[in-house]
Amino acid sequence: MTDEDRPMTEQDTIQTPLAERVEAILLVVDEPISLVALAAAVHAPVPAVRQVIETLVADYDGAGDGPRRGFELREVGGGWRLYVREDHDELIADFIGGQAPARLSQAALETLAVIAYKQPVTRSQVASIRAVNVDSVVRTLLARGLITEMFADAETGAINYGTTDQLLQHLGINSIDELPPISPLLDDGADGFDEGVIR
Repeated sequence: MTDEDRPMTEQDTIQTPLAERVEAILLVVDEPISLVALAAAVHAPVPAVRQVIETLVADYDGAGDGPRRGFELREVGGGWRLYVREDHDELIADFIGGQAPARLSQAALETLAVIAYKQPVTRSQVASIRAVNVDSVVRTLLARGLITEMFADAETGAINYGTTDQLLQHLGINSIDELPPISPLLDDGADGFDEGVIR
């Protein structure tokens, strides 16, 4: 087996510069990640990760010789996450709004329904209800402007999601209170269970 074919080990990961490892994790997290969780993910002590975070914040803000970036590293709800700078909100909204509209998948529709009826709700709560991973679906709904980040839980830092005015416009209603009651749409169990189910 050549070195190229050999799978990466934890030791290989540790030899990668710490700032690169921290950035790699920050690029894929959907919710703010605490320093402790980030340190565990990159196999480094918390003080070293804190120092890297401070360096990255300054770097992205253009404090060194480099340019100010269009994104920033921000602490929200006790955790860290990359965000587009507020200066570019209008640009991003125009870009997303100009994308060719596409139909939502069944998974996206189901996730949107859970968020609409249960809001405010966290991504993990939606995943628990749907019994599947909803990370990519939530990103899609956010990008389409159908849901929004409402607030971060004070204890866990988990982002709570809710629906937007854009969704109300698509549905032709003025308020989320105008959604039809969900109970009449659910099976009441009057037909019993499928054959073969243990009673």
